[in-house]
Amino acid sequence: MNLEDLGYNETLEGYRQEHGFDHHLVGRVTVEHRERYMVSTEAGEYDAELLGNLRFAAESKNDLPAVGDWVALSEYDEGKALIHAVFPRHTVLERQAVGKFGEKQIIATNIDYGIIVQSVNRDFSINRLERYLTLCHAAKIQPLIVVTKVDLISEAEQESLLGKIRSRIADVPVFAVSNETQAGIGALKNLFVKGKTYCLLGSSGVGKSSLINSLSGMERMKTGAISEGIDRGKHVTTHRELVPLVNGAVLIDNPGMREVGITDGKGGLENTFEKIYALAETCKFSDCTHTSEIGCAVLAALDSGELEEEVLEHFYKMENEQAHFTSTVLERKVRDKKFGKMVREVKKYKKKTKY
Repeated sequence: MNLEDLGYNETLEGYRQEHGFDHHLVGRVTVEHRERYMVSTEAGEYDAELLGNLRFAAESKNDLPAVGDWVALSEYDEGKALIHAVFPRHTVLERQAVGKFGEKQIIATNIDYGIIVQSVNRDFSINRLERYLTLCHAAKIQPLIVVTKVDLISEAEQESLLGKIRSRIADVPVFAVSNETQAGIGALKNLFVKGKTYCLLGSSGVGKSSLINSLSGMERMKTGAISEGIDRGKHVTTHRELVPLVNGAVLIDNPGMREVGITDGKGGLENTFEKIYALAETCKFSDCTHTSEIGCAVLAALDSGELEEEVLEHFYKMENEQAHFTSTVLERKVRDKKFGKMVREVKKYKKKTKY
């Protein structure tokens, strides 16, 4: 496989030469599962593991390879390789780690576009769309919204649904598609550009794997039939996987996400709730909390109907969540700093009393 088909470019080649990896294989991580990696290279696909030094030098799990990463590796057996280094990432898409408040989990790296997928049935939620948008904006990734399974509703219902999305989320392209009838798939395909990487984001059963099959023109991902009991496709994606398309674009599929916790990423909320931040700039007081102050432009917009109460409530919820995450991170840094100081003092004392 040609590396350019996986998104390789001159910047990556420059890093390879500059850091002495010109005699190593270079590839992109296509699958990651418990510190085992499938890596695609020009010489083929390798089952790879980490070189010991790379594993021990990592300060956190997020320093280890993730799907989308470019890595330098060496073959040690047929189809087997060791990963020596991870190339710098130009974007990192991440969320709050599930069950570990104050920690981040990488979804994928080196992404250009985040495709937020929701189906028209019971999984649909504009609040959830805004959460995914916040993750994309924080990572400086261009978001797209794809509404699937539109064959399950009437044309009038479809227009009403799309209208609700567009009235609340401005300046983000929205596509309505059906993997069953292929409606809208052609228009979506036209957006895919050679050398760019697109990451699918959404809950289980919204049709992400079926969408990959439609976009690639072949059944690359196994899918399940719609369950009558839960009104969604049976979820089959169990790990993140990178899929090259025939036109040179790259897709990353993800397991369905039950929790979409936001982190302390800058620009996430500001771009998702741009209207609220613009209104806040015109408040009478610079430290306005938008709760009860006289001259609050946000509350005035709420009273006039310019701003929906549901939007403001969701903004408050996510803002508080981000503040809590940030404070937890700062508290951990303080604890780590104190612990590090204690360790240094103990070592210093032992050195003094050694003889």
